Amino acid sequence: MWRMTATPEQPLPRPLQRSPRKSIPVVLVPRSGAHPSATHLFLSSASVSTLPLPQLGELLSYTPPNASTHRATQEGGVYSRRSDRRRGGVMAAAATMTWHEELATLVGDTGVRFPGAGGGSASNVAAVGAGWYRGEEEEDGDGEGRAVVEEGWAQQARGFVESTAEMLRVLGRGLWDIAAQSLAGAEDSELARRLRGPAAAAGKRLSFMNEYLPEDRDPVRCWVVVAAVAFVTLIVLGVGSVDDTPVELPKKLYIGPPSAKTIQLPDGRNLAYKEQGVTADRARFSLIAPHSFLSSRLAGIPGIKPSLLEEFGARLVTYDLPGFGESDPHPGRDLNSSAHDMLHLAGALGIVDKFWVVGYSAGSIHAWSALRHIPDRVAGAAMFAPMANPYDSQMTKEERRKTWERWSTKRKLMHILARRFPALLPLFYHRSFLSGKQGQPGSWLSLSLGKKDKTLLEGPMFNTFWEKDVAESVRQGDARPFVEEAVLQVSDWGFSLSDIQMQKREDLSFFELIKSLFSQAEREWVGFLGPIHIWQGMDDRVVPPSVTEYVRRVVPGATVHKLLDEGHFSYFCFCDECHRQIFSTLFGIPLGPINPVPEPIEVASELTEETTVPDKAKEEEQDISGLA
Repeated sequence: MWRMTATPEQPLPRPLQRSPRKSIPVVLVPRSGAHPSATHLFLSSASVSTLPLPQLGELLSYTPPNASTHRATQEGGVYSRRSDRRRGGVMAAAATMTWHEELATLVGDTGVRFPGAGGGSASNVAAVGAGWYRGEEEEDGDGEGRAVVEEGWAQQARGFVESTAEMLRVLGRGLWDIAAQSLAGAEDSELARRLRGPAAAAGKRLSFMNEYLPEDRDPVRCWVVVAAVAFVTLIVLGVGSVDDTPVELPKKLYIGPPSAKTIQLPDGRNLAYKEQGVTADRARFSLIAPHSFLSSRLAGIPGIKPSLLEEFGARLVTYDLPGFGESDPHPGRDLNSSAHDMLHLAGALGIVDKFWVVGYSAGSIHAWSALRHIPDRVAGAAMFAPMANPYDSQMTKEERRKTWERWSTKRKLMHILARRFPALLPLFYHRSFLSGKQGQPGSWLSLSLGKKDKTLLEGPMFNTFWEKDVAESVRQGDARPFVEEAVLQVSDWGFSLSDIQMQKREDLSFFELIKSLFSQAEREWVGFLGPIHIWQGMDDRVVPPSVTEYVRRVVPGATVHKLLDEGHFSYFCFCDECHRQIFSTLFGIPLGPINPVPEPIEVASELTEETTVPDKAKEEEQDISGLA
C-alpha cells in the first residue's frame, strides 16, 4: 500500500489555499519503511478537487510495479536524503498523515469533516480543504511545536450569517432584474391600460395621507417603507402573541322569537317600538329615545325603575332604527328621514303634546336631527355624552385634536374607513358582533374605558343587559344598517349644530345697519328655543369632554352638567340616584301621573237621562187624559 507525501524540494504547503492552482509534486511511498521505492506524481489542487473521490482513493492506494526500486532517486532532481531538521520534520509529519489529511491539503474547504486515524480521537479529525486539522502542530522560531488555534463556534456562526446574507443579496438582485425585465414595456399592455384608471382613482382618495409625510420625501418610497415595516411588525406581533394557556371559547348569542310591537310608516315600513312607564292618557311627560350604535329598543335608559317613571308621570318610548332589531331596513336613509320616523311614531302612539328627546352617545345624532327638522314638536332635549361629527368644518383644530387623541387606534381606523372606504367595514363587523358570538363592548366597539366604566361593564347586571341588547340589535344579521349608521356619524349631516339655535337674519338698509352697530339691541333667536341639557362625564374616553365644549360653543342655549370622575356608561346606566337627579333636573318636583275623569260617571249620567224619559212621557199621557 502506498501513501502520498511531498518531495524534499517542495515540502507540503499548509494551508494550500494560499496557492490553490500550483502544481504539487508528490511521492508515493510504501507504508513499511524497509527498502521503499519512490515515484513522482505531479498533481494540482484543481485537478484533485475535480477528481471523484472513488478514483482519488484508487490513485492514492495504487502500488507501482517497480516497488523494489530505491526510495531515493535522482530523477527530476528529487533528493533521497533528509538534509536538515526542517525537512526532516516535514517529512516525518508527512509520513504520519493519512490520505484524508493529505486530501485536505489539496482541495478547497467543502465543509465536510472526516474522522481521522488513531483510534478515532477528536484531535485527529481533519478539516477537508481548510488547511488545518486537529492535532496538527506547527513549529515556532525555536523549533518547538505549538498547537494551531482552531476556529471557534462564534467565527463559524459569523461566517455562516455573512454567507447567507451575501446569497440573499445576490438573490434579491436577481429577482429585481427579472422583475425589471418583465415589467419593461408593461405600461403599454392591455392589463395596464385597464388598471390605470382605478389606480389613479385610488391614489387620489389616498392622497390625503401624504399630509403626514415629510415634504422633502418621495411619497412612493415612504409608503413602501411604511408598508414593509408594518408587515414585519404584524409578523412579529403574530409570533410573539402565541400563548399556550387555554382560552375559554365565547358563547353563542341567543336570539329569541320576535315579540315587538310595530307601527306602519307612510312608506310601508314597519317600525318596532317599546313603551315603559305610565299609559298615554296618564302621561304628564312623554320621552322618545333613539338608541345608539350596536343597540336596540330594549336599551332605553338602562336600569331605570318603573316606580321612578310612575312617580314623575313619565312615558318612555324607545324604537329600533331602520334595519336594527325588528324594524324594516331603509336603504338611503339620512338624518332628515330619521327625524320624520320619530314624528310618525309619536303620532301613531297618540302623543299629541310636545315630547322630549333623549340622546345617548351615537343615538344623539338622531336627537340633534329632531331639534333641527321638527323643533315645533319637541319640548326639550336630554343629552348624555352627545356625539358630534368629528369632521365638522366648524370644529377648530384644537377641538379636533383633543377629540381624536382620546380615541384608541382601532376606533380612529373605524372612523377613517367609514368616511373613506365604507365597503371595508363589513369585514370587521362579521369578525366581531356579527360573528354570532358574545363579546365585550370594549373590544367590539374599540372603546377606551375609564375606571368606573370598567367596573360597571364587569358586573353581572350589565353583562346580562348587554347580551340581550346586542342579540336583538343583530337579529337580522345584515351589516348594511350598521354601515349606514357608521357613515351617518362621520359624513355630512345636512346641517350643522350651529343651525339648531341661531340669530335671525334681517334685511336692513344701510342706515339701519350702521345704527345696529352702535345699538345694544339683540337680534331675535330662531330654531329650537326649548331647554337642552347635556350631561358629560369628565373621564369619558368614548365621547371626550372636548366634544361637549364644541357643542356648548356652537349651541349657546345648552346647559352643560359636568360629572367629575364619571365615564361614558357609569352615570347613564344602572344608577338609581343618577336617574332621579336627571328627572328632577328635567321635570322639577314629581307630581305623579295625570288622573283623567273617570268614565263610569259619564255612563251613569247617560243612564239617568235614559230612565227619566219614560217618566216624562207618563206625565204627558196623564195630562192628556185629564184634559179629555
